[in-house]
Amino acid sequence: MTAPRLPAWADARRILCVRLDNLGDVLMTTPALAALRESAPGRRLTLLTSRGAAVLGGGLSDVAEVIAWNAPWSRTAAEAGSDIPAGTMVEQLSRQRFDAAVIFTVYSQNPLPAALLCLMAGIPLRLAYCRENAYALLTHWVEEREPARHSRHEVRRQLDLVATVQAHTADERLRYRVRAGERLSVRVALNRLLPGETGRGYLVAHPGASAASRRWPAERFGRAAALLAEASGMPVIVTGSEDEAPLVERVCATSASARVHAAAGRFRVGELAALIEGARLLVSNNSGPVHLACAVGTPVVALYALTNPQHTPWLTPHRTLFHDVPCRYCHSSVCAHGHHACLENVTAESAAAAGIELLRGGGSRGADAMPAAAAWTPLRPLATAAGPAPPDAAAMP
Repeated sequence: MTAPRLPAWADARRILCVRLDNLGDVLMTTPALAALRESAPGRRLTLLTSRGAAVLGGGLSDVAEVIAWNAPWSRTAAEAGSDIPAGTMVEQLSRQRFDAAVIFTVYSQNPLPAALLCLMAGIPLRLAYCRENAYALLTHWVEEREPARHSRHEVRRQLDLVATVQAHTADERLRYRVRAGERLSVRVALNRLLPGETGRGYLVAHPGASAASRRWPAERFGRAAALLAEASGMPVIVTGSEDEAPLVERVCATSASARVHAAAGRFRVGELAALIEGARLLVSNNSGPVHLACAVGTPVVALYALTNPQHTPWLTPHRTLFHDVPCRYCHSSVCAHGHHACLENVTAESAAAAGIELLRGGGSRGADAMPAAAAWTPLRPLATAAGPAPPDAAAMP
């Protein structure tokens, strides 16, 4: 019997985009989403994502609808629980009669559970990277070659995936649409938090991260914030979730600076994007706010733990600071060796100096050169980690 002929991707108008990860992962997928939407007239994208990432909501200008679900095979379900049975989700998706599905994953994830979900929902075209032969689960299977043969930035990985079905975009920047109401809320909050202090602008520091292995020490953040406030003459707003309030307070206390202000739990995601959009600089661990900054064009100093080489700042002025270690690219949430050397050996002075460089208009817009996975020199600080001399207030323009 002859297999039924598949419809063409060029004719696909209703596309389900599956990205069951965190907020930052979804933001790094936005250029690929734009490529899908722009590559055929009248396309409508629906994003199936985790509940944590679904808060991006209306800020995703290329997405018409967001479905929030902690899929049972995802890390988000393991951490927060899966609330909708898979059979119920199949029924919900089948009612929408999608023409195609694109399953976005990192290379350590298996796309086949999502592919089966889409097959059962009657979606005729299904695209994903896969390490093994997916047979009929995927109609368009792109062989997974990472990390054995090469490694790409996460943004490039997803752009390359959709390019296999002739989806391209001329603008490869991350996308997030800040709304007028969010900007207004931030202006009101700043007037209360920093009355009369924002005339020259302000800076933002974000000391939190979901994984312990990606957190620069709070005391280091405090020292860097104080140095930046002194050198720039601008206040520093320290952000975090409500749960991160003790961390934020510790950063502010160790800064010993009246210009460093705690703002844990004050801003929802859209408001945080508006806050970062209005800032002269963000200093952050490798976490969601870095990708928000890239999406709104704010310069970033990224304190970058060498757990994964693929998530550096993308197409915004930045400095990526780390210390090279033999255990690099461990993909671990907790440092297996207990030394955190890839971050512990980055000084507050080098972070502040990198921030001053960006405030003066320096820094890179492209992808930073990360250390190779196979050839390393133990505990040798690289140029990107060392930075220029400590900042000098008198040297500021």
